Amino acid sequence: MEKNDFLKLKPMLLDEIFKPFNDKDYLFEIKFDGIRSLIFIDKEKIFIKSRRNIILNDTFPELLDIKNISNETCIFDGEIVLLENGKPSFFKLQERTRLKNKYRINEMKENNPVAFICFDILYKNKDLTKLPLLDRKKILDKYNDNNIFIKSKYFEEKGNDLFKFVKKENLEGIIAKKKMSKYYYNIRTKEWIKIKNFKEEEFYISGFIITKSDNVVSALLSEKINNKYVFVGKILFSHKNKDYEKVINSDSVKNYLENCEDNAIFIKPIYKLKVNYMERTKNNMLRQPFVNKDNK
Repeated sequence: MEKNDFLKLKPMLLDEIFKPFNDKDYLFEIKFDGIRSLIFIDKEKIFIKSRRNIILNDTFPELLDIKNISNETCIFDGEIVLLENGKPSFFKLQERTRLKNKYRINEMKENNPVAFICFDILYKNKDLTKLPLLDRKKILDKYNDNNIFIKSKYFEEKGNDLFKFVKKENLEGIIAKKKMSKYYYNIRTKEWIKIKNFKEEEFYISGFIITKSDNVVSALLSEKINNKYVFVGKILFSHKNKDYEKVINSDSVKNYLENCEDNAIFIKPIYKLKVNYMERTKNNMLRQPFVNKDNK
C-alpha cells in the first residue's frame, strides 16, 4: 500500500444506543475520549491522520516512534488520548491540537504527552479488513505495548459490567463490537455501537433563539447558583416537547444571562428541561447536550 492510498481511507463509523447490554456475540471495550486516528507504517515512514484526514505528525511528534514497532507495512485504528490523573482529558488534548509553534509543541510533548490506544489492525502486508474482528485482534495481540502504543483491552459478552465500571470511574462510555464483524472504511454500521456515559440534570429554560427550521428553536439553558441564573448552554428544542408551545408563547423579559447572543428572546425561568450531556467544560458549559426522547 502507498501513502496516497492510505490518505484516501477514513475509519469505520459507529452506531449509537443509550443502554448497555450483554451478548455472547459481542466484545466490549472502553470508549476513550480522544481523537480517532489511523496510523500508517511503511519501513521508516509513518503517517498519523485524524478521521477528517488531517495529518497529525507535527502535532504529536512523540507518536512518531510508533514506526519502530514493526518492519512491515501496517495500518492501525485507534484513539489518541492525553491522560490527566490517569484519565483521558479531552480539553488538555484540544490545547495540544491548537499549538503551531514548534518550541511549544516540543515543550508540551514532554509535559503533557499523548498515547495511541490501538483497537484494530487493518493492514499487515495485506488487507485484513475482510477478516473477522477476533482474528484481527489476535494479530494485533502480537505487538507489545509501550508508553505511546497501548492495545485496548476487550471483554467478551458482559457489557453491563463494563458500563458499571465506566460510570464508577466517570469515563466516556463503552463500545460494543460484533466478534465476527468485518471492517468497512468510512461506513456506519450497527455491528459497532457506542454507548456513552451521559450525565443527566434538569435545567431552566431561560429563553430561546429562532432557528431556520419550523417548529424548532434553540433553547437557552441555565442553572441557579447563589440566587443567580447562570447560562450553561443551548439545545435544540422542538414542538415534540410538551412545553414547547408554552415556552415560545411566553412573555419576553429583559436579558438576565451573561454571554448570550443578542438575538435571543428571554423568558422567565419557569419551565425546566431534563438534559443529558457528556461533561462540563472549564467554564461550566455543557458538552454535547441533548434531550433524550424519554425526557420529552
